[in-house]
Amino acid sequence: MTLLLRNRGALLLLMFNIFLVFTGIGLVVPIMPTYMRELHISGSMVGMLVAAFSLTQLLFSPVAGRLSDSWGRKKMIVSGMIVFALSEVLFGAVSSTYLLFIARFLGGIGAALIFPSVMAYTADVTSNEERAKGMGYITAAITTGFIIGPGIGGILAEYGIRVPFFAAGIAGGIAAIITALILPESLSADKRKVSKTVARESLTTQLLRSYKEPFFLSLVIVFVASFGLANYETVFGLFVDQKFGFTPKDIAYIITFGSISGAVVQATIFGWILNRFGEKKVISSSLVISSVFIFLTLFVHKYWLIVVVTFIVFLAMDVLRPAISTQMSKVAPDQQGYVAGLNSAFTSLGNIAGPIVAGFLFDIDINYPYVSAAIVLMLCYGLSVMARRSRLSESAG
Repeated sequence: MTLLLRNRGALLLLMFNIFLVFTGIGLVVPIMPTYMRELHISGSMVGMLVAAFSLTQLLFSPVAGRLSDSWGRKKMIVSGMIVFALSEVLFGAVSSTYLLFIARFLGGIGAALIFPSVMAYTADVTSNEERAKGMGYITAAITTGFIIGPGIGGILAEYGIRVPFFAAGIAGGIAAIITALILPESLSADKRKVSKTVARESLTTQLLRSYKEPFFLSLVIVFVASFGLANYETVFGLFVDQKFGFTPKDIAYIITFGSISGAVVQATIFGWILNRFGEKKVISSSLVISSVFIFLTLFVHKYWLIVVVTFIVFLAMDVLRPAISTQMSKVAPDQQGYVAGLNSAFTSLGNIAGPIVAGFLFDIDINYPYVSAAIVLMLCYGLSVMARRSRLSESAG
């Protein structure tokens, strides 16, 4: 019996819990333009609020990854879900900019505790051959949460613009309780003892020496992909709101339809795609497709065309992220928390830069954020192709 089958129950429970959390996150997406107007927040401020979340995620992710190797995955996941729930309730309850930033900082800490441990947990319970399928399942749960979340958020917003934030907090709290009661620990006590003896490094040290790691190019792609996607998503609601006058429901429906293909692919044929074509080809193809279709967003004007373009962008990104995670998880089998922590840290760097750049560019011209995202993703595609050719030449030599 394979590892994946033996640990199916734990993996399903983990998927359910991460699904609840990301449903909570997705709830707030369609109402941000309206929330922004009510609180008199500019596009630049929205970008900085998104970046604030990612800044604390960056600062805490490498540490959280190391802690998951020494303390265990379950404790970190439960703690992160509790902090996430509190941050959503606070964001919905306050009105001052200062407290909104505090809420976003807490949310970033929660994310830093959750994500590396979830990815490390998945790596713990899957073999190398099953890794792509396991990562695909987790990413499918995340994507499905995003799919359902905006639709629910658009409906809940009719009962009050702050209601979706409180619903997100409830979802996070439920996820924390279920995880604490049922989810088994995936890391043995012996492995946790060994991890505690490993020298602890600061965030700065880990980031500075990451260029020596065999998966450094993957980390660069993680950063660029996060930058492009965060750039795209941060201003998407504002873009279609100002350009086409879309309502929160319209935005929710577009994001839902655009994301649904990614969840289906991740849960069904993602493992086959990676085993058939390999991580490198899948990553390169996803980068170029997302770049081209983000750029095409500037030239579509009909509702159905916007849906189609968004559909393809989300599909490419939803294939790209688990492909990178799978690639990196195979190079450090005894340090899954460490690798996942660096993955999360570089994701956070992209999520910091992307929203800030998008917000400031949006205030200059609503088209500029998508131009910058498309260019950066295409440059990264070129880098990935060059690196792949270089490795092939070295192998041939």
